[in-house]
Amino acid sequence: MTRRTERINDLLREELSDLLRRQVKDPRLGGLVTVTEVEVSVDLRHARVFVSVMGSEEEREDAFRALEAARPFLRRELGKRLSTRRTPDLSFRRDDSLERGAHLLSLIEEAAPPSSAKGGSASGGGQAGSQEETPSS
Repeated sequence: MTRRTERINDLLREELSDLLRRQVKDPRLGGLVTVTEVEVSVDLRHARVFVSVMGSEEEREDAFRALEAARPFLRRELGKRLSTRRTPDLSFRRDDSLERGAHLLSLIEEAAPPSSAKGGSASGGGQAGSQEETPSS
């Protein structure tokens, strides 16, 4: 991937995130919708937009229907904001990486010892203090 393509990918991701946050007023996008990555084709005619939606499966499906409905608006607004010769056609793809990360964090928290065990390590220092008491007895 060229440096130019990387810059365009980042710019598209930022602009799309801003448009979704400030301009698109669809209630189906009410949940946490995040544009995680954008991949533009070499000729800049197509862009795959990877989107993560936190919520139930029904909320995710509604959010992707809303994104498809907003696609012409988003492309038109990108054309106004970008100084490129072409505005890419957008295709939205599901990105579950944030959900997988949240799931992994919950598994780690379940596997981690309870916070009282952490307090036990602090009392371990108290055990060293009790050893000091033993020789003086």
